[in-house]
Amino acid sequence: MQLDLSIWSHAIFLIGEITLVVIFGIFFFALFLVGLSIYSISTGRVYFPRFLKAGMMLVEGLAKSLFRFFGLEDCEVQTFFINLQNTMNKKSFSEVPVTERAVFFPQCLRSSSCPAHLSPEGLKCKSCGACPIGFWGKVLEKMGYRVFIVPGSSFIKRMVKKYHPRAILGIGCLSEVKEGLEMADKIGLVAMGVVTLKDGCVETLVAWDLVMEVASLGLSPEDIPPEIKEISS
Repeated sequence: MQLDLSIWSHAIFLIGEITLVVIFGIFFFALFLVGLSIYSISTGRVYFPRFLKAGMMLVEGLAKSLFRFFGLEDCEVQTFFINLQNTMNKKSFSEVPVTERAVFFPQCLRSSSCPAHLSPEGLKCKSCGACPIGFWGKVLEKMGYRVFIVPGSSFIKRMVKKYHPRAILGIGCLSEVKEGLEMADKIGLVAMGVVTLKDGCVETLVAWDLVMEVASLGLSPEDIPPEIKEISS
């Protein structure tokens, strides 16, 4: 009986030691990931993106706490994760033909006087000239993109299910783009995101040169419309 208790006590002690090693291992692993992430943020270059993404998925909650401990704002962390996802998806996005891509604009980019009405496929732009969506939407359509102006993620899911694009380009605020990239990742879509320069519900702003730069990925120079070349020069 005494021998059994001794074995049991030894087993409990061993389990406790292993548990402590695992806890400290997870903590230092998360600390290393956060350190690598902060270094990437400070240099503007994402290092070891696949390793970072896989690691962050394992220790996401702890990593977020460590980011806060080191004084990083949520917006900085979200921006980093969007850049991480874009870095990983850039090559795959470039390899998808433009005719198999779709672009989703948020309705907040439109003018407050926008005459467009909501349809089952989002807002139907009337190209009235009150905002840049009409002009750049036409450019993207000529390139081969399906263009949508949507009020929410439910429309994106519906259009993806209906038209089956292989790659999507989404524009929106930080949280919308991050959620959209995560959603696309879950359903096996290649996605790139561009964050708006100004938040809000109406008349927000986006860097159109950046949108078109991403939209032109994988295109040969002769296939890039002159309108895009003008804003890029």
